Amino acid sequence: MPVRQLPEQVVNRIAAGEVVERPASVVKELVENAIDAGASRIDVFTDGGGRRRIGITDDGGGMTAMDLSLAVERHATSKLDDEDLLQICTLGFRGEALPSIGSVARLSITTRHASEPHAWALSVEGGDKSEIMPAALAHGTRVEVNDLFYATPARLKFLKTDRTEAEAIREVVRRLAMARPDIAFTLAGEERAPVTWAAALPGAAGRLTRLGDILGADFRSHAIEIHAERDAVVIAGYAAAPALTKANALGQYLFVNGRPVRDKLILGAVRAAYSDYLPRDRHPVVALFVTLDPREVDANVHPAKTEVRFRNAGLVRALIVHGLKEGLAREGRRTAANSGESALSSFRPAFTPRPASWDWRQSPSAPAGPLPSFEGSTAPAFAERAQAAFDVGAPSADVRIEAQPVSDLVDRPLGAARTQLHETYIVSQTRDGLIIVDQHAAHERIVYERLKASLAANGVQRQILLIPEIVEMDEATVERLLERSEELGSFGLAIESFGPGAVAVRETPSLLGKTNAGGLLRDLSEHMAEWDEALPLERRLMHVAATMACHGSVRAGRRLRPEEMNALLREMEETPNSGQCNHGRPTYVELKLADVEKLFGRR
Repeated sequence: MPVRQLPEQVVNRIAAGEVVERPASVVKELVENAIDAGASRIDVFTDGGGRRRIGITDDGGGMTAMDLSLAVERHATSKLDDEDLLQICTLGFRGEALPSIGSVARLSITTRHASEPHAWALSVEGGDKSEIMPAALAHGTRVEVNDLFYATPARLKFLKTDRTEAEAIREVVRRLAMARPDIAFTLAGEERAPVTWAAALPGAAGRLTRLGDILGADFRSHAIEIHAERDAVVIAGYAAAPALTKANALGQYLFVNGRPVRDKLILGAVRAAYSDYLPRDRHPVVALFVTLDPREVDANVHPAKTEVRFRNAGLVRALIVHGLKEGLAREGRRTAANSGESALSSFRPAFTPRPASWDWRQSPSAPAGPLPSFEGSTAPAFAERAQAAFDVGAPSADVRIEAQPVSDLVDRPLGAARTQLHETYIVSQTRDGLIIVDQHAAHERIVYERLKASLAANGVQRQILLIPEIVEMDEATVERLLERSEELGSFGLAIESFGPGAVAVRETPSLLGKTNAGGLLRDLSEHMAEWDEALPLERRLMHVAATMACHGSVRAGRRLRPEEMNALLREMEETPNSGQCNHGRPTYVELKLADVEKLFGRR
């Protein structure tokens, strides 16, 4: 078959296959055009999941009759002043969206520029352009897309249900609304109730307001402000406290120069920053905005412009990790699980309120005879024999502590220790409430932060075992450990081969004290089996430190003396990120006095 030039209509439909993947793609392109036109309000309406109708109305600058005629031609755009594709300051720049949409749907555009006496209208059906006609419109632009993919029926078979397509449209509008809190958005359609996001004030407060409106009150209440800047690259936005997580990465919203993107580099940086705070199967919720010189980022690497390429990717990644870690360390003890509301939701009422007309004398438990006299200190109603039922044995923990905690300790953030329950939980009293601490989780975080600090300073202190401990394991596990012996050695854990299927432990970190070397090595080998070779050395070292910290911390079931409990509380107050253990679990729960009073109906 000879080579031939394809007709213009076929070329447009091929381009539409790249740009117009589904109804949400159409909405994205048209809303981006409205934003580039300087709109302060954008209304989006869809029907049939965008398959039957999509309507976008904005109050932007509009177009003249000549511009309208050119706008539906291929590669015609007003967004490039010259031919420099490295200085892109708008969301769109290729001039492909309108002709691509017009080649596969029924497209109509009505627009009015301030310099025109009236509005103009133009329609494109299956690639055929109509004449420009006068129309009525106060200002801005109204774009309607009907019967999407009617010119390419085969594409309709690949669309999902109307509800699914409508949800994809909603997600596109949500992301664009997050990027531009200064613009008011309205989203309506038969598949959902209308939702309006009012324009917010400029600055960080307005951005948080818009993010809270879209992501919910939970995000707003747990949001931590993020800001980092270096070499003209600025990272700003908000990240949720470690207790607010999702089962997938769909709660991570990333923007580069106002453009919503899904960039693997940035997603990896977010995961690395939260590695000390979250379990492996949970993902953080963040909204980060990267601002840099347009020449330092290439937005022309993806047909839908959802991916970008940075000139200095290492700087961007390092800045994101630094900004997130700094913000999380600053708000180290803020977690939803630490709050009184979270704790109160776990309680259940132990009784059913009785009606106001209830008469105790009609109760089956009413006494059969006259009540005994209570005169004197040895009343028969309180005889020793009657009280025997209340003898539950000795306390399960050391409760020998001052009748009243020392005043200055009560004023400390974590208060003064009062008792230990089940040899696992420390109960402390603060000036306006009480705190319950999980001693193992709290000490685990303390040991972990010590290991990290020692590693960063001058190496981890180690102790030489008088008699090396021999740990037997299968040969594959031994090989895996020996391959990482240098990394383990940096944490003071010196191992060497002791024949097939055995490892000799000669040195252990002194921070861990007396530890079970066999259990530690087995846990480390299990974690190493999940590591990818591409995992950075720093991340691998932090995994080792976390595992060691778990083995070197105070175990649940150990009875603590009052001075030990208070010492643990003071160390928690001085330790970064002490609100969660290395696995993302809370280390303590705080109940304000008002919360306790609510439990007992006093408020």
